[in-house]
Amino acid sequence: MRRPLHFLPLLSLLLLLGACANRLPPHDPQQAWIDLHGAPGSQVGADSLNDRHWPDRRYFQVSPGEHRLQTRVGFEVSSSNLGRTDAEVWRTCIVQVDYDGFAAGQRYQLEARPYGFRAMARLRDSSGQVVARGRLVRCGI
Repeated sequence: MRRPLHFLPLLSLLLLLGACANRLPPHDPQQAWIDLHGAPGSQVGADSLNDRHWPDRRYFQVSPGEHRLQTRVGFEVSSSNLGRTDAEVWRTCIVQVDYDGFAAGQRYQLEARPYGFRAMARLRDSSGQVVARGRLVRCGI
């Protein structure tokens, strides 16, 4: 005898909600869009725009002109270099990128990655040219 599948409607609803939660908002053609990219094994997330909290860690969307972007870069480092055991330790750094040339309708890539015990970032325009470099704000464990 087959058992009724009462859980299928609930499972379908959960899958649908999960898919909706992962969608990025539409790109506003009156603004610039900044995608975030990190090195394998690291995590990169949008943190603040013009010193105000940015609500979505996956991207920035800004009006044309000058803006200050801060991103969090998380990565593992060997704790033996910190005088501890041989375990890996998660380290998080804040990197700031200032750029005064954001253009409406353009896509940019903010690339951030670990650099030893610190992190670095570069902002590239749609042609791949580096238009700004990040400044390390702080790091911590």
